[in-house]
Amino acid sequence: MTSFVDLEVFVRTVDGGSFSAAARALDITPAAASIAVKRLEQQLGVRLLVRSTRSLRLTEEGARYLDSARLALGALAEGEQAIREKHQGLSGVLQISAPSDFGRNLLLGWLDEFRLQHPHIQLQLLINDRQADLFREPVDVALRFGPLADSSLVALPILPQHRRLICASPDYLRRHGAPQTPADLVRHSILVYQPSGKRQVEWRLWHGEELVELPLNGSYFTDDGEVARRWALAGHGVVRKSAIDVAADIRAGRLVQLLPEWRSDAVPINLVCPHRSQVSERVRQLQRFLQQRCQRWMDDHLA
Repeated sequence: MTSFVDLEVFVRTVDGGSFSAAARALDITPAAASIAVKRLEQQLGVRLLVRSTRSLRLTEEGARYLDSARLALGALAEGEQAIREKHQGLSGVLQISAPSDFGRNLLLGWLDEFRLQHPHIQLQLLINDRQADLFREPVDVALRFGPLADSSLVALPILPQHRRLICASPDYLRRHGAPQTPADLVRHSILVYQPSGKRQVEWRLWHGEELVELPLNGSYFTDDGEVARRWALAGHGVVRKSAIDVAADIRAGRLVQLLPEWRSDAVPINLVCPHRSQVSERVRQLQRFLQQRCQRWMDDHLA
C-alpha cells in the first residue's frame, strides 16, 4: 500500500524543486527524501522524476500522478481537520497573502473580527503587491485583483463585478481643472501603479461599446498600491485605483471620481488557491466572511 509519507515527500519535492527542499520542509534528510520517492516509483512501476546533478523534472507519468497525490493528501488533511473542528470549531493555521492597500487598510481590521468568530485559528498575513507563488511559498490563499493569469489556480469569488475608478484630490483639481473627456487626461499628471513591476503603457476606458485607449504620460511610478493612493491624496496627480481601495476617500471628499460615465477594466476580487484540495472549511469560511464585508463596504461607501 502506498505510504502517505512517501506521497507528501513526492509532492514537496516537486513544489520545492529538489530533495533538499522537501527534506527541509519535512525535517528529514535529503537521502531519506530520495529513498521515499524511489520507493514510490518501485510500487508504481514507473519513473516519476528525471534526476540530474542540478535539477529534477517530472516525467509524463509523474505529472499525471501529481494531481492524484495532491488530491489524496488534501482529502486526508481535510478529514483530519473536519474531525478536529467538530469538537473544537475551526482551528489550524491560515496563511493569507494580500495586496498592500487593501491588506493594510481593510483586511487587517476585518481579520480581527474573523478571529473573534474563530478564536482557534492562527492567522499569518503576508502583505505585498508582488504576487505570491502559491506553489513555492508558505501561503494557503491569496487575495488577487483582476483576471487570473494562471488558469490552473482555483478562484473563489469575493467581488466578481469590481472595477477600477479614476480619481484625484480636490486640491489637484482646483489647480489643474477636471478632465471632461478621456482625451483630456493626456494633459494631466498621471500616477502610474504598476504591480509586480509590470509597466503600464495605457489605460482602456469604455463608454457603451466605444473604447478609448490612452497612452500614459506618467509623472510618478510605483509598484505599491498604497503609495499610489497616498500620492493622489497629496495632490500629485490622477490615479486609477481599485474601487474598494478609494471608496472611503471618495465618500469623505478626500478624492473625487473623474469621468464616472466611462468604465475601466474589470478587476474581480478572488481568493485564490493552488488546488481544489486546499479549499478547506477555514478557507470557505474566510471566503463567505470577506464576501459579506467587501459588499457591505462597497454599499456603504459608493451607494
